[in-house]
Amino acid sequence: MIEGLKVKKLQKFRDNRGWLMETFRNDELPKGIKPVMSYVSMTKPGVVRGPHEHVHQADIFVFMGPGNFELHLWDNRKNSKTYKEYLKIKVGEANPAQVVVPKGVVHGYKNISKKEAWCLNYPDKLYAGKNKEEKVDEIRHEADENSPFIIK
Repeated sequence: MIEGLKVKKLQKFRDNRGWLMETFRNDELPKGIKPVMSYVSMTKPGVVRGPHEHVHQADIFVFMGPGNFELHLWDNRKNSKTYKEYLKIKVGEANPAQVVVPKGVVHGYKNISKKEAWCLNYPDKLYAGKNKEEKVDEIRHEADENSPFIIK
């Protein structure tokens, strides 16, 4: 497991009306991680998002469906006990999960479904800062064909 990475299996509570799932609780998040915004993204079948990493931001992803993803994670933090470790997990409709990705961990995912797949994110920093007036905190890796972080 990558140092600081947290994967929590999520549970759907079902009744005759449908289901409910807690996507995060602040009393269960790692110390110092406090979400400040949220977004949902839809990824088309076979499409890859990322890989990229953040210098200052942690991401709290929720993969619950519809659809399924192959999530790729690489520890790119030189001072980490798990530097250069790689982890690939399947998450989504078949395996609902919350994944807390610490800053400095390269992450990306691929929709492995034949349908659209959705992902929620609750990052702990505002995208492009307050009023979207700051530089975006991303180091992109997908443009470098020789990068060890490419997802196929």
